[in-house]
Amino acid sequence: MVDRLRDSYDVVVIGGGAAGLSGALTLSRALRRVVVLDSGRPRNAPAAGVHGLLGREGTEPAELLARGRAEVRRYGGEVVPGEVETVRRDENGQGAATSFVVRLTDGSQTRARRLLVATGLADELPDIPGLSQRWGRDVLHCPYCHGWEARHRTIGVLATGPMSVHQALLLRQWSEHVRFFSRGRPVTDEQAEQLAARGIATIDGEVVALRIVDDTLLGVRLGDGSVVELDFVAVSPRMVARAGFLTELGLHPRAAPDGRVARRGCDRAHRRARCLGGGQRQ
Repeated sequence: MVDRLRDSYDVVVIGGGAAGLSGALTLSRALRRVVVLDSGRPRNAPAAGVHGLLGREGTEPAELLARGRAEVRRYGGEVVPGEVETVRRDENGQGAATSFVVRLTDGSQTRARRLLVATGLADELPDIPGLSQRWGRDVLHCPYCHGWEARHRTIGVLATGPMSVHQALLLRQWSEHVRFFSRGRPVTDEQAEQLAARGIATIDGEVVALRIVDDTLLGVRLGDGSVVELDFVAVSPRMVARAGFLTELGLHPRAAPDGRVARRGCDRAHRRARCLGGGQRQ
C-alpha cells in the first residue's frame, strides 16, 4: 500500500523507523492529519532480528516496520516513500496554520504546521575490508542487542575511540574470551589494569582486514600478516545524525563528547532509540 502525498498536514514526520512510526501512531490517535516520509533505508536492516523489545523479541526489522505502518494507517495516518531534501519556513502567505514547506528529492513537496524529525543516525565504520559486509551479522556494536548471540564465543573488540575499552569490559559479561585490539591507540594505565583484571588480552598492531571464508567470519588479519581467530568482531561506529536537510532552519550538527555528531536538542531521543535491534541504518 502506498499513500499519495497531500498538499498539507498538521504534522509531517520525517523518518519511517520505529521512532517516527511511534510518534505518528500517537498523533494519528489524537485526530491529527499526519504523514510519515520514509526513505526506505532503516538503520537496522542488516540485523536478523530486533532484541530487547518486549512482546516483539526476535522480530525481523522489516516485519516490525510493516506492522508499524499498518497501525498508523489504521488511525488515518499516511506513510509515503520519499527522502526529504530541504525544509524551510513557509513564506508564501498561507496563513498561521501552515509553518513549514517540506521538499522531497523527487521534487514533490507538502506543507506542515509542525515537524517531527525522527531520521535517526547513520553508522560510519572504520575502513577495514570485510567490516561493513558483516555489519549486523557477526560484526556488532551493542552488547545488549547481540551479546546473547555472541555468548561464550571469542569476541574481538576493535579500538575506535575513547569508549572502546568500556565496550570490551561490557562484552566480558557475555564471554570469557574477549580480545582487545588497540590498533595503535594507547590505553591508559588504569584501562590496562581494568582489562587485565577481567582477563581481556590486549593485542597491538593494525587490523588490516577480516578473514572470511565461505561467508563465515574466521578472524582478523593484522599488519604483520598474522591472523587472530575470532567468532565475532565488535566495533563502535561513528554515529552521525541525518540532519542535513534542516540547515535552512538554522539547525546544524555538532560534535558530541564521545565523537558522535548529533543535531542540537536531539541527543537524548537518539540515545533512546539508537540500539533498537542493533546495527541499524535509518
